[in-house]
Amino acid sequence: MKISTSTIIVTGGASGLGGACIREIVARGGKGVIFDMNEEKGNALANELGENVLFCSVNVTDETSVSAGIKSVVDKFGEIHGAINCAGTGDAGRTVGRDGPYPLDRFQKIIDLNLVGTFNVVRLVANQMQTNEPGTKDGERGSIVNVASVAAIDGQIGQAAYAASKAGVVGMTLPIARDFSKLRIRINTICPGVFMTELMGMAPQEMIDGLAANAQFPARLGDPAEFADMALSLIENTYINGETIRLDAAMRMPPR
Repeated sequence: MKISTSTIIVTGGASGLGGACIREIVARGGKGVIFDMNEEKGNALANELGENVLFCSVNVTDETSVSAGIKSVVDKFGEIHGAINCAGTGDAGRTVGRDGPYPLDRFQKIIDLNLVGTFNVVRLVANQMQTNEPGTKDGERGSIVNVASVAAIDGQIGQAAYAASKAGVVGMTLPIARDFSKLRIRINTICPGVFMTELMGMAPQEMIDGLAANAQFPARLGDPAEFADMALSLIENTYINGETIRLDAAMRMPPR
């Protein structure tokens, strides 16, 4: 699958790692679709990049919202060939802390967005992808990239909810790849380390340096463009499927 002839949805695509993916898709001649709830940033990026970008205000946890977004993409661009699921958020709090047990509603919110929202988009996008005409000699119809986190593997103190949600994304990767085999759709997952997004750029330099110290080589935070390159490589390489890849400069997070 070539990016230059593909239409690719990016959830959380208005900024951060998702925004970097949208920019790279357009730079390679493809069509990028932003699924995001931030209308100001989403419209601004779409207007900046031009006619090959579509912004759809989408809540990934809502079936009707995602379905409406998919319809808008099909109406404008025809087929959907790829999806990169970057939408998500974090929360911190010990399982039992000074104020008592971690609130169950906060735990459920993180699971709902990071895990259930990702699965919601995967299932609905794949349902549309299966109608595509095969695009390669192997008969591929689509490729999906989910975004987990290194926290799925070595979550820190206070990250039980976040780590659980991202571990769920990792855990469903191979079963979904098997589910999709007859549909000829691939799915892979990236576990990014810490990247220098707009949000991270607002952090104190001392904090940034401390996080970078956990990386081996290169001893720095990741560039969002490096994430985008990996995500698009997974979409283009037809033989990689059902895999989870750490993208973190051999970073291993300490307990805190």
